[in-house]
Amino acid sequence: MSLSDTAIRKVKPTEKSQRLFDGGGLYLEVSPAGGKWWRLKYRYGGKEKRLSLGTYPDTGLADARSKRDTARRLLAGGTDPAEHRKAEKAAGEDRAANSLEVVAREWHAKQATKWVKDHADRTMLRLENDIFPWLGKRPIADVTAKELLGAVSRIADRGAVESAHRALQTCGQVFRYAIATGRAERNPATDLRGALPPVKQAHLAAITDPEKVGGLLRAMDAYSGSFVTKCALRLAPLVFVRPGELRHAEWAEINLAKAEWSIPAEKMKMREPHLVPLSSQAVAILTELHALTGRGRYVFPSARSPKRPMSNNAVLSALRRMGFDKNEMSGHGFRAMARTILDETLHFQPDYIEHQLAHAVRDPNGRAYNRTAHLPERRKMMQAWADYLDALCANAGTVIAFKRTA
Repeated sequence: MSLSDTAIRKVKPTEKSQRLFDGGGLYLEVSPAGGKWWRLKYRYGGKEKRLSLGTYPDTGLADARSKRDTARRLLAGGTDPAEHRKAEKAAGEDRAANSLEVVAREWHAKQATKWVKDHADRTMLRLENDIFPWLGKRPIADVTAKELLGAVSRIADRGAVESAHRALQTCGQVFRYAIATGRAERNPATDLRGALPPVKQAHLAAITDPEKVGGLLRAMDAYSGSFVTKCALRLAPLVFVRPGELRHAEWAEINLAKAEWSIPAEKMKMREPHLVPLSSQAVAILTELHALTGRGRYVFPSARSPKRPMSNNAVLSALRRMGFDKNEMSGHGFRAMARTILDETLHFQPDYIEHQLAHAVRDPNGRAYNRTAHLPERRKMMQAWADYLDALCANAGTVIAFKRTA
C-alpha cells in the first residue's frame, strides 16, 4: 500500500524503528527519537543494498518518489545508484577545487615570477575587484561566454573601457592555462572579440615644447610639498625611466661614486637589466636625499612606512597640485619629453635615446644591445640633457647647440 503525506505526518515513534513502505523499494524509516529517513532498498551484483534519499519533511513524498525513480532508471541501465552518487560528489568537489578563482591565482603565481611587481599587483587587483566577486566560485570549466561578458561589461559600464579590455585579456590567459592543465576544454574569452566598446586611443600627456618644459621645471623647483616627492619630481626628467622604476629605486642599486643607477631585470618591463648614467645634477639630488632616506631600502620611501616605496600617485598628484592637468602632463610624460627633445632639438643618435629609454634596440646583426652598450656616448648624452634642462629652467633664452654624436 502506498504512503500518503497524511499517514506520514500521523505516524508516532515507537520503542523500535519502523519501516513504512511505499513501493519500488522506497520506504520511510522512523526512529524511536522521531527522526524520519527515506531509504531505497535494491539489489545490485547479487547483493542487497540501501541508499539514503533524504529526511522528511525536507524531502517530501513526491521528491522521494522522484529520487527512487531516477535510481531505478540507473539500475535498469546497469549502474549502481550509490556508486553514481559517489562519482557525482567527487566531480562536484573537483569542480569546486578548480574554480575560476583557484585556477586564476595558480596562474598568477606562476606568471608573477616573470613580471614587474607593479604589473603583478595590478593584475591581481583587477581580478579581485572585477572578476572574482561574480565568477570566482564558478567551476572554470562551466563559465560561459555570456557570464564572462556580464562581468567585464560591468567594468565598461562604469566608464573604464580600457580596464574592461585588460580584464578580458587576463581572463583569456587564465582560461588558456586551465585548458593546458586539463581543467577546461575551451576559452569563452575568444567568443567575445568585438563584444566590448572599442578603446579610444590616447597618448599619455607630455610637455615637449622647450619653452613649456622650462615652466614645468621652474614649477617643480618651487614645489612646496614633501621633500622626498620634490626630489622624485626633479630626478624624473633627468633619468626619464618609467614611473614604477623610479619609485621602486633602492639605494643598493645606486653608485654615487660611479654616477650610475643599475636597475635589476626583475624591475624592468623588458625583463632585462638597465643601466642609467647619472648626470652631475642627478648625483647632487641623490646625495642630498641620501642624508634623509639613505639608511633605508628605498630612495623614495612611502610617507607611511619606510619599508614600502612611495605611492604610485605621488608624482602625479604633485603635478596636479602644481596646476598641470591630466591632458597636459603625466608621470610617463618625462619619457616622451626626453625622446622628443633629444632627437628633434639636440639631435642625438636615435639608438642612444631608445636604449636609454630601455626599449628593445638591436644591432645590425639583430642582436640585442647589452646594458653597457654605447655607455660613454649615453653618459655624454645624459649630462648634455641635464645641462640643457638647467638652461631651460633658468630661462636663458638661448638654445644650447650640441654636436651630433656619430
